[in-house]
Amino acid sequence: MPFFFARTMTNRFKIPQSVLVVIHTPQREVLLIRRVESDPAAPPFWQSVTGAKDTEDEDWAITAAREVWEETGLDCRTGGPLQHNLTDWALENVYTIYPRWLHRYAPGVTHNTERVFGLLVPEKCEVTLAPREHTHYCWLPYSEAADLCFSPSNAEAVLQLMHMPPSHQEERE
Repeated sequence: MPFFFARTMTNRFKIPQSVLVVIHTPQREVLLIRRVESDPAAPPFWQSVTGAKDTEDEDWAITAAREVWEETGLDCRTGGPLQHNLTDWALENVYTIYPRWLHRYAPGVTHNTERVFGLLVPEKCEVTLAPREHTHYCWLPYSEAADLCFSPSNAEAVLQLMHMPPSHQEERE
Protein backbone atom coordinates (compact mmCIF):
# COMPACT_ATOMS: atom_id res chain seq x y z
CA MET A 1 0.00 0.00 0.00
CA PRO A 2 1.47 3.38 -0.92
CA PHE A 3 2.44 5.87 1.74
CA PHE A 4 1.06 9.33 1.08
CA PHE A 5 3.29 12.25 1.99
CA ALA A 6 2.04 15.49 3.47
CA ARG A 7 3.90 18.73 2.92
CA THR A 8 5.27 20.22 6.12
CA MET A 9 5.30 23.87 7.07
CA THR A 10 9.05 23.97 6.31
CA ASN A 11 8.23 23.01 2.71
CA ARG A 12 4.87 24.66 2.29
CA PHE A 13 5.37 25.70 -1.34
CA LYS A 14 5.67 23.28 -4.21
CA ILE A 15 8.98 23.17 -6.02
CA PRO A 16 8.42 24.21 -9.66
CA GLN A 17 10.10 21.05 -10.94
CA SER A 18 7.87 18.07 -11.61
CA VAL A 19 7.68 14.75 -13.40
CA LEU A 20 5.18 13.36 -15.85
CA VAL A 21 5.17 9.55 -16.05
CA VAL A 22 3.41 7.85 -18.97
CA ILE A 23 2.52 4.34 -17.80
CA HIS A 24 1.98 2.03 -20.75
CA THR A 25 1.92 -1.58 -21.95
CA PRO A 26 3.99 -3.07 -24.80
CA GLN A 27 0.85 -2.69 -26.94
CA ARG A 28 0.92 1.07 -26.22
CA GLU A 29 -2.13 1.10 -24.00
CA VAL A 30 -1.85 4.01 -21.58
CA LEU A 31 -3.01 4.39 -18.00
CA LEU A 32 -4.86 7.65 -17.34
CA ILE A 33 -6.05 8.77 -13.92
CA ARG A 34 -8.79 11.29 -13.22
CA ARG A 35 -8.00 14.09 -10.78
CA VAL A 36 -10.27 15.05 -7.94
CA GLU A 37 -11.78 18.43 -8.89
CA SER A 38 -12.95 20.93 -6.32
CA ASP A 39 -15.31 22.46 -8.89
CA PRO A 40 -18.06 19.94 -9.72
CA ALA A 41 -18.93 21.93 -12.85
CA ALA A 42 -15.40 21.50 -14.23
CA PRO A 43 -14.89 18.90 -16.96
CA PRO A 44 -13.09 15.67 -16.00
CA PHE A 45 -9.33 16.17 -15.71
CA TRP A 46 -7.54 13.07 -17.03
CA GLN A 47 -3.78 12.77 -16.83
CA SER A 48 -0.76 10.53 -16.46
CA VAL A 49 1.07 10.37 -13.13
CA THR A 50 2.51 13.76 -12.19
CA GLY A 51 4.15 15.26 -9.17
CA ALA A 52 6.68 17.73 -7.88
CA LYS A 53 10.09 17.10 -6.40
CA ASP A 54 10.13 17.03 -2.59
CA THR A 55 13.50 18.82 -2.51
CA GLU A 56 15.42 20.83 -5.11
CA ASP A 57 18.19 18.22 -5.23
CA GLU A 58 15.91 15.16 -5.45
CA ASP A 59 16.84 13.09 -8.50
CA TRP A 60 14.22 13.15 -11.27
CA ALA A 61 14.00 9.33 -11.32
CA ILE A 62 13.45 9.19 -7.56
CA THR A 63 10.63 11.72 -7.91
CA ALA A 64 9.09 9.72 -10.77
CA ALA A 65 9.24 6.41 -8.89
CA ARG A 66 7.82 7.98 -5.72
CA GLU A 67 4.93 9.62 -7.56
CA VAL A 68 4.07 6.40 -9.41
CA TRP A 69 4.01 4.54 -6.07
CA GLU A 70 1.95 7.22 -4.30
CA GLU A 71 -0.61 7.66 -7.09
CA THR A 72 -0.99 4.09 -8.40
CA GLY A 73 0.66 1.63 -6.03
CA LEU A 74 2.87 0.38 -8.88
CA ASP A 75 6.39 -0.10 -7.54
CA CYS A 76 9.24 1.05 -9.77
CA ARG A 77 11.33 2.28 -6.86
CA THR A 78 14.80 0.81 -6.28
CA GLY A 79 14.27 -2.85 -5.43
CA GLY A 80 10.69 -2.82 -6.72
CA PRO A 81 9.45 -5.30 -9.34
CA LEU A 82 9.25 -2.59 -12.03
CA GLN A 83 12.50 -0.76 -11.17
CA HIS A 84 14.10 -1.54 -14.54
CA ASN A 85 11.00 -0.48 -16.49
CA LEU A 86 11.13 3.22 -15.59
CA THR A 87 12.78 5.17 -18.41
CA ASP A 88 13.80 8.81 -18.51
CA TRP A 89 12.65 9.97 -21.95
CA ALA A 90 15.05 12.95 -21.72
CA LEU A 91 12.24 15.37 -22.54
CA GLU A 92 11.58 18.53 -20.57
CA ASN A 93 8.69 20.92 -20.87
CA VAL A 94 8.57 24.39 -19.37
CA TYR A 95 5.08 25.74 -19.03
CA THR A 96 3.18 28.55 -17.38
CA ILE A 97 1.47 27.38 -14.20
CA TYR A 98 -2.32 27.60 -14.42
CA PRO A 99 -3.59 30.60 -12.40
CA ARG A 100 -5.79 28.39 -10.20
CA TRP A 101 -2.66 26.58 -8.93
CA LEU A 102 -0.27 29.53 -8.48
CA HIS A 103 -1.06 29.69 -4.73
CA ARG A 104 0.76 26.36 -4.31
CA TYR A 105 4.07 27.96 -5.34
CA ALA A 106 6.27 30.63 -3.77
CA PRO A 107 5.34 34.21 -4.65
CA GLY A 108 6.66 35.17 -8.07
CA VAL A 109 6.92 31.61 -9.40
CA THR A 110 5.01 31.39 -12.69
CA HIS A 111 6.66 28.52 -14.60
CA ASN A 112 7.26 24.83 -13.97
CA THR A 113 9.83 22.50 -15.51
CA GLU A 114 8.40 19.04 -16.19
CA ARG A 115 10.63 16.00 -16.88
CA VAL A 116 8.99 13.15 -18.85
CA PHE A 117 9.39 9.46 -18.01
CA GLY A 118 7.81 6.27 -19.26
CA LEU A 119 6.93 3.21 -17.20
CA LEU A 120 6.46 0.01 -19.14
CA VAL A 121 4.18 -2.54 -17.47
CA PRO A 122 3.75 -6.04 -18.92
CA GLU A 123 -0.03 -5.69 -19.30
CA LYS A 124 -3.00 -3.63 -18.19
CA CYS A 125 -3.43 -3.99 -14.44
CA GLU A 126 -5.45 -2.72 -11.54
CA VAL A 127 -3.98 0.22 -9.66
CA THR A 128 -4.54 1.66 -6.19
CA LEU A 129 -5.41 5.33 -6.50
CA ALA A 130 -4.63 7.99 -3.92
CA PRO A 131 -8.26 8.97 -3.12
CA ARG A 132 -7.41 12.58 -2.24
CA GLU A 133 -5.86 13.04 -5.69
CA HIS A 134 -7.68 10.75 -8.13
CA THR A 135 -11.08 9.13 -8.44
CA HIS A 136 -10.93 6.86 -11.51
CA TYR A 137 -8.51 5.23 -13.88
CA CYS A 138 -8.69 3.73 -17.35
CA TRP A 139 -6.45 2.05 -19.90
CA LEU A 140 -6.74 3.34 -23.46
CA PRO A 141 -4.89 2.99 -26.76
CA TYR A 142 -2.30 5.79 -26.86
CA SER A 143 -4.12 7.88 -29.49
CA GLU A 144 -7.37 7.87 -27.47
CA ALA A 145 -5.45 8.58 -24.27
CA ALA A 146 -3.75 11.59 -25.85
CA ASP A 147 -7.14 12.98 -26.86
CA LEU A 148 -8.41 12.65 -23.29
CA CYS A 149 -5.42 14.31 -21.57
CA PHE A 150 -6.17 17.71 -20.07
CA SER A 151 -2.61 18.97 -20.43
CA PRO A 152 -1.09 19.56 -23.88
CA SER A 153 2.34 18.42 -22.65
CA ASN A 154 0.78 15.21 -21.34
CA ALA A 155 -0.91 14.56 -24.70
CA GLU A 156 2.38 15.18 -26.53
CA ALA A 157 4.22 12.78 -24.21
CA VAL A 158 1.64 10.04 -24.76
CA LEU A 159 1.97 10.51 -28.53
CA GLN A 160 5.70 9.76 -28.22
CA LEU A 161 4.63 6.12 -27.94
CA MET A 162 3.86 6.09 -31.68
CA HIS A 163 7.63 6.27 -32.25
CA MET A 164 8.34 3.25 -30.05
CA PRO A 165 7.98 -0.31 -31.31
CA PRO A 166 5.09 -2.13 -29.60
CA SER A 167 7.35 -5.05 -28.70
CA HIS A 168 10.13 -3.16 -26.87
CA GLN A 169 9.20 -5.04 -23.66
CA GLU A 170 11.04 -8.12 -24.95
CA GLU A 171 14.30 -6.16 -25.07
CA ARG A 172 14.17 -5.76 -21.26
CA GLU A 173 13.48 -9.40 -20.41
